[in-house]
Amino acid sequence: MESLSGIFLFGNTLLALILANSSISEEFLSIWTFKIGIETSFDFHLIKPLILWINDALMAVFFFLIGLEIKRELLIGELNSFRKASFPLFAAIGGMIIPVILFLTINRNPETGQGWGIPMATDIAFSLAILGLLGKRVPLALKVFLTAFAIVDDLGAVMVIALFYSDSIKWGLILLAMGILAILFFLSYRGIYSRYITLGFGIVIWYLFLKAGIHPTIAGVLAAFTVPIRQRINMNTYIDKLCDIVANVQNSGDEKAPLLSKKQIEEIDNLEDWTEKVQSPLQHLEHKLHNWVAYLIMPVFAISNAGVALGGNTSLDVSLAITIAAALVLGKLVGITLFSWIGVKLGVTDLPEGTNFKQIIGIGLLAGVGFTMSIFVANLAFPASPELLDSAKLGILVGSMIAGIGGFLVLRFATRKKEDPGEVNQAMSGGVPKL
Repeated sequence: MESLSGIFLFGNTLLALILANSSISEEFLSIWTFKIGIETSFDFHLIKPLILWINDALMAVFFFLIGLEIKRELLIGELNSFRKASFPLFAAIGGMIIPVILFLTINRNPETGQGWGIPMATDIAFSLAILGLLGKRVPLALKVFLTAFAIVDDLGAVMVIALFYSDSIKWGLILLAMGILAILFFLSYRGIYSRYITLGFGIVIWYLFLKAGIHPTIAGVLAAFTVPIRQRINMNTYIDKLCDIVANVQNSGDEKAPLLSKKQIEEIDNLEDWTEKVQSPLQHLEHKLHNWVAYLIMPVFAISNAGVALGGNTSLDVSLAITIAAALVLGKLVGITLFSWIGVKLGVTDLPEGTNFKQIIGIGLLAGVGFTMSIFVANLAFPASPELLDSAKLGILVGSMIAGIGGFLVLRFATRKKEDPGEVNQAMSGGVPKL
């Protein structure tokens, strides 16, 4: 799913660049400035340009999914113990710190200094799509490593957005939002969960964050942490109930009848109730949201944000673009490789099974594909300067392209194709955490 999502992202990015530099560029770019919203006679109005509805509201769903994934990985996934998390944790720390240091070192313009957070995060959809092109050459452990440190990257980016890319904060509204959030946590602790309550409270928290000066997408992450991961009944109980329902359906109707009997309808309703109880709310939501995020939200974000006019009277800050591209490519490469090596040499971490440092270098390069989150941070860093924003986007696109091609080539020559069918089957049966 992530690989196909990466292809959609690439296609929409290319389409946005073509349209932004075509004869209909003005019409294309004006779509995203069209204002829509809600206004009532009770002095309530929420009117924003379409681009902000996408970046503030639609992307809150993207961040909600990230929050679900972070919680799952912390509780039962690749980050649920220090030993399992140590290697991707070291890599992610290096992959966040070194790009920032490199950006601040190269950048000489105080006006563009706010863009230091742009090269921090890795775009998991693009990077997994590139890994998918390598097929059986890539060990399963390498894919798990990439997804694990990308989750830590996302968590770091969320913290940076909350702390450094929010406006002057209105603490009264924040306290009110936190009070509502505390109610959700309490209900989750008591085993009370309803997706409708979570949705309703989540929208209120999103609005309060928006008005309080904290970027509203953070509300998506926090609301996700309130979704319980545990099932209300275990699988054995569900199977027993399922057998009872099957028997009752078989014994309470006529096979030749065109309609179900009243008893059969009741048993089918029971099946739906028990099926809902056996599902983990977090897992169920994650599963349901993946298609929407992968095939709608991220492609819409790409086509609305990747349109950079490169010709005509456009004034671009080439220095900023080069700085961001260098921080993405070199910063991620050096940071991930160096910190991974330090972790292994200190004896705190181990290389993932079946991998080598040549492959880690390839993943370090691949991590420089920072498309979605990098463009998102760029929108927050340069909201009042279209020239700087377009320059930052150009740097992200160029850096991501260099990182993607470089990472693919390094991994292509650092890994040999698996020929052992048993080894392939074993890898396939292990599964890869979805992002």
